[in-house]
Amino acid sequence: MKPFDYRTATDMGTAVAEVSGRPDARFVAGGTNLVDHLKLGVAEPDLLVDITAVTSAAVEDRDGGLWIGAGVRNSDLAADRRVRERYPVLAQALLSGASGQLRNMATTGGNPLQRTRCVYFQDVTTPCNKRVPGSGCSAIGGYTRYHAILGASEHCVATHPSDMAVALSALDAKVHVLTPEGERSFPFVDLHRLPGEKPDQDTRLQHGDLITAIELPPSPFAQQSRYRKVRDRASYAFALVSVAAALDVADGIVRDVRIALGGVAHTPWRAYKAEQVLRGQPAEVASYRLAADAEMADARALDGIDGGNGFKIPLVTRTLVATLRDLT
Repeated sequence: MKPFDYRTATDMGTAVAEVSGRPDARFVAGGTNLVDHLKLGVAEPDLLVDITAVTSAAVEDRDGGLWIGAGVRNSDLAADRRVRERYPVLAQALLSGASGQLRNMATTGGNPLQRTRCVYFQDVTTPCNKRVPGSGCSAIGGYTRYHAILGASEHCVATHPSDMAVALSALDAKVHVLTPEGERSFPFVDLHRLPGEKPDQDTRLQHGDLITAIELPPSPFAQQSRYRKVRDRASYAFALVSVAAALDVADGIVRDVRIALGGVAHTPWRAYKAEQVLRGQPAEVASYRLAADAEMADARALDGIDGGNGFKIPLVTRTLVATLRDLT
């Protein structure tokens, strides 16, 4: 591990100024992803600024929704009665991620920013455009079982690993950020970006921007929501495919719906095409299959030394149909 300086932040403004002023500086809180990358040599910062003491660990009722401080631990958020009752998809997503020990450390602000678990990204002996821009993508034609079927590019086919982020995308959450220029907020679905020609840029945040809170808006039907995760092991495994869905049905007709997919793209994938197909349709399996087919129309499988990831396309359809069927 490369030696680095370590400082404890006294306030958020100073922390943002310190990190934004040095391209080799990073924030650290729970450290469940960053510490792994320090050990592997994937991340080699010269300075870590610990923001644990200055980020809020409170969950508050605001304007009918919830305001969640960036310092709230994943285990605490999953156990919060308001989350379990009003936004069950989020509690289920949190509990399906990592292990109990990791959830006790991981934070609301850090979890959506975790980086891909692509084996080539984490192996510094192999070329990876996300780790070293312009070096190439070893995953293309390599081990592709966990890789993207939507939104990939010739420069990167990695997927985003966070379960929590998939649920937040489906819930129309909002991100609050402190930047060197001041505070700003924007929809959670705009936080992450597709790889394009710059796969090293996971999000639209600038260096030194600090997530301070996640806001969940009031929702008339978020109580009717589910998270379903398909993985190789029953626990402590990343998603091959996951679905976060909230459904509003009246008189057998879908009035409104929110769907997001995990394990399929460089971002938590909001399934807008499936949502559009479903609205106004009968709440039945045939409609759910049509919606899934619409979303998968642009999916592209990857060939690889492991047989490729074409199995994900029908797996998304089956998982989405099963999730929506459970909700009705």
